Amino acid sequence: MAALPQKILIIRNDKLGDFMLSLPVFKLLKQALPQTSLHALVPEYTRDIALACDAIDEVIIDPGKDAAFREQRQLLHTIRQQHYAAVITLFSTTRIGLCLWLAGIPYRLAPATKLAQIFYNHRLSQRRSRSEKPEYQYNLDLAYHYLRDQQIDTDTSVALPYLRFPQNCVTEQKRVFLDSQNISGDPKLIIVHPGSGGSANNLSLQQFARLIHQLKLNSNYHVVITAGPDEQAIARELSTLLEDTPHSVYNSQSGLISFAQFLQNAVLFISGSTGPLHIAGALDVPTAAFYPRRRSATSLRWQTLNSEENRLGFMPPADADEQAMQRIDIDAAAKQITDKFL
Repeated sequence: MAALPQKILIIRNDKLGDFMLSLPVFKLLKQALPQTSLHALVPEYTRDIALACDAIDEVIIDPGKDAAFREQRQLLHTIRQQHYAAVITLFSTTRIGLCLWLAGIPYRLAPATKLAQIFYNHRLSQRRSRSEKPEYQYNLDLAYHYLRDQQIDTDTSVALPYLRFPQNCVTEQKRVFLDSQNISGDPKLIIVHPGSGGSANNLSLQQFARLIHQLKLNSNYHVVITAGPDEQAIARELSTLLEDTPHSVYNSQSGLISFAQFLQNAVLFISGSTGPLHIAGALDVPTAAFYPRRRSATSLRWQTLNSEENRLGFMPPADADEQAMQRIDIDAAAKQITDKFL
């Protein structure tokens, strides 16, 4: 067997939710190759969450496709200086493929799709467009392929959760929030995230409001509406629709890590298919998610990382238009959520 590599670069440099679904790859490889340093190439806005993952040893920032030539050249220099023995590209683009080829990384693995595959000397046919399995499983298939090429045992399995924060940090985030809202006691937090980040069709705010009303929560629960930096207006609008349901709006000014630590407090997270949903899934928080029926965006393809008993997924009925989210039976969903989680 060849000498094991000292450094592997793993690339998932698109959206937050996509990156969260790459975490099983890092955990698998760290477990199979404990002495190997695993580096992640990510955009700046996912940097902090990547650094919070125990299986990731170092983060390289991708300046993005619109960055100046000088920044692209610096990325090439940074990668070249690391002397990686291998790179596993989970999401391939021509720009990154060319960079890796120019960097001279000996083992370069990517899906056998798109023009970018010409820059890789190892490829795996996947047919992701068929959406026949979860996205995280497509990612894992690449990792297992690499391990087989290295003649390393591929029976390794990984345990949940894929992301976890120290309990004292998590408890402090909840305490600060409750104090800021003048909420007494220690209520169970149900987090509702109505924004989508533009990644997939979502429920309307009226549907979210009806869902919350139909949960018929008692005084042990408190609803928290969260939103991204550009979604505060959405959170406020949903707040006006909740009438007498006790709730608060979470306004985090402390960044993604504080938000993720806060999510670890939730007894239930409700949203469409978006990045925060996949953070909750990686934390193994119970989730209820709403997906369009479009093949590339289904509940199977974008299944969360939490355990089966901690997740529910809803889509429009089979006879509905693939993006007709208004066809989802909200009352039935509320009953199913209540029966499973509350």
